[in-house]
Amino acid sequence: MNIKTDRPAKATQQFPLRLILIVPFLLQIFAAVGLVGYLSFINGQKAVNDLANQLIDKASQQVDEHLDTYLALPQQLNQINADAIASGRLNLNDPKASEQYFWSQARAFKNLSYIGCALPDGRESGAGRWVNGVDLLVYENPRRGGLASDYLADKQGNRVSLVQSYQNDPLANLWNKQVLRTRRPGWSGISTFETSTVEIAEAGKALESQNTVSNVGINYYVAVPARYPVYDQKGNLLGLLMVDLLLTNVSEFLRNLKVSPSGQVFIMERDGLLIGSSSTKPVVHKVDGKTSRFSALESSDPLIRAVAEKLKEQFNNFKTLQNTQEIEVKFNGQRQFIQVTPWRDRFGLDWLVVVTVPESDFNSQINANTRTTILLCLGALAVATILGIYTSRWITRPILKLSQASEAIATGQLDQTVETTNIKELDAVAQSFNHMASQLQDSFNELEQTNAELENRVEARTAELSQTLTDLRHTQIQLIQTEKMSSLGQLVAGVAHEINNPVNFIHGNLIHTEEYAQNLLNLVNLYQQEYPNSTANIEDEIEEIDLDFLRQDFPKLLASMRLGAERIREIVKSLRNFSRLDEAEFKEVDIHEGLDSTLLILFNRLKPTSDHPGIQVMKDYSEIPLVECYPGQLNQVFMNVLSNAIDALHESDKKRTFQEIVSNPSTIQISTELSHSNWVIVRITDNGQGMAEDVRTKLFDPFFTTKPIGKGTGLGLSISYQIVTEKHGGKLDCYSAPGQGAEFAIEIPIRQTIKPLNGALA
Repeated sequence: MNIKTDRPAKATQQFPLRLILIVPFLLQIFAAVGLVGYLSFINGQKAVNDLANQLIDKASQQVDEHLDTYLALPQQLNQINADAIASGRLNLNDPKASEQYFWSQARAFKNLSYIGCALPDGRESGAGRWVNGVDLLVYENPRRGGLASDYLADKQGNRVSLVQSYQNDPLANLWNKQVLRTRRPGWSGISTFETSTVEIAEAGKALESQNTVSNVGINYYVAVPARYPVYDQKGNLLGLLMVDLLLTNVSEFLRNLKVSPSGQVFIMERDGLLIGSSSTKPVVHKVDGKTSRFSALESSDPLIRAVAEKLKEQFNNFKTLQNTQEIEVKFNGQRQFIQVTPWRDRFGLDWLVVVTVPESDFNSQINANTRTTILLCLGALAVATILGIYTSRWITRPILKLSQASEAIATGQLDQTVETTNIKELDAVAQSFNHMASQLQDSFNELEQTNAELENRVEARTAELSQTLTDLRHTQIQLIQTEKMSSLGQLVAGVAHEINNPVNFIHGNLIHTEEYAQNLLNLVNLYQQEYPNSTANIEDEIEEIDLDFLRQDFPKLLASMRLGAERIREIVKSLRNFSRLDEAEFKEVDIHEGLDSTLLILFNRLKPTSDHPGIQVMKDYSEIPLVECYPGQLNQVFMNVLSNAIDALHESDKKRTFQEIVSNPSTIQISTELSHSNWVIVRITDNGQGMAEDVRTKLFDPFFTTKPIGKGTGLGLSISYQIVTEKHGGKLDCYSAPGQGAEFAIEIPIRQTIKPLNGALA
């Protein structure tokens, strides 16, 4: 490949590309930037009013929709409860049932401050949220003139503890009497419930100590009350249904409504009293110890006060505002866009929603847009300069050659070069391109060689992985089988005896069940043949139970049950044969099979785990004849001795690190041998921490154990000693010393000298 990297011997005069192409475009783009910036500023000023009106309309609509939804709920709940009284589902004379009924409604509707009912004699029950730090309270006023009480409740609405008590007569309030006079549901005037004779109980004091904010809820709250009088058919008053909504919830919604960075929203009544505002200033205050609402004309928020004064000045009276009005106010030297919208409902509420947005919020956005426009124009200047450079005829030809050479390299033709030009920048690009092409050719050659080596490695690695996968599959099958055998060994003794008798009982009775079922079905068939015209009740019952399907499916069901019972009997028989724990007679067995079965059952405790490398078992079996013994009981001895060895090794390993266990693993060695040609000796040895002499001498005593309480009864080795010595006439010894492990030697005769009577040793 021929690569030219040297400059020509005779250098021609070169010109900077920047001077040739950029300068003519700069003047043009600067003019465009100025014009676009000016037009953007003019259009931004013109759009301020439109944007302000749209934003205010949207905010006002959101407030209207929230009020429609928020204030419709109390009247709907009162109507639902009135229907419940009429239908008998709500008994107002049952205080406990009424409390739980209103408590469940208050729990379902989180915005409710109070829901309840007052009876003509002054009794009242309800539930709600008016104490800080408490989600829900139960309220009771037992009689007129008595003390009303607030209680904490459990999850079912039952009273738990008293919070506070105070004087309250709901029917004596003027805002309730107004509804009783009209005898129709509606809104009472916004009022403040307040009491000065509160008796705080211990639970209330605990709440006050836990609450870090002003505990307004215990003393008073300002609410929008919805009332619904309920009468019987004779026109007698049955009760007054009540639902309260806190004004603070209205203010909270308005604060979360982001009209603009500095915009505000407030709601007031026709008399000017505030209902809620997005300002941080409160809408209520105390005057001479009594709680009252601020008037918009006297609000502590200067913006609200200025807007209210402007509205009163322009419209003379708030009651004359019957349609949406838009005005402007100067506040702190800035123009404020204001919209006043009346809001009404069919139950008599008539409020004014006022939305105000300062012009500065829009000017800042317009200024930001102007700066963005200027930046975009400067960007357009750079883009236009680049486009001018690339559209210049002077540089089209070398760039085209560079493109063609690049395409050739992309198709694999790496022997490409680009001639130098008399333009300084393009000349540098050409040299860089030629150098890159040369490096690319070298890299491509190295890549081919590396690719060949990589393919060889991949093939070798694939063969290794294939073999490893095969080995893993074989290992997985072995592990699964081992786990199955271990689990079976754990269950075999208990399951076989526990389910054998009930399964035999079920299997034996299935024969009679099938016979009785067939007789009953034959009787039904005979009835249908002899009495084809049955009564309507019988026909309905036949259709209800689907008699035809029952005739076909019932025998199949019994057959399926019989097949299942037989299958269970077969499984139980297999388990009993494996465990041999229920065989009482002597028989000749291979004790190696008993040892292997026991190890199989205990495999789960021997195998490695994530935090333990496992216990190694080494077997050294000699050739011994069949031994006459109780196989099940002898297996129990093997189980107890091996379990104790495993426990001793685990206790010893707790004092060693994982690496120490790996380097010197825990082991159990099992060996068998003949002694004097008529005795067999089974030795089970572990390399645990051993035991002291005083422990070894008590090892076979009943109820003696070295394990913690709850992990050992002290009967295992004692029972094993009795089985070996008394049932088999053998010996069971233990040899151990501290730090030298332990060895259990089980010696039993191959043939018993005294045969047992009826399955037991004499």
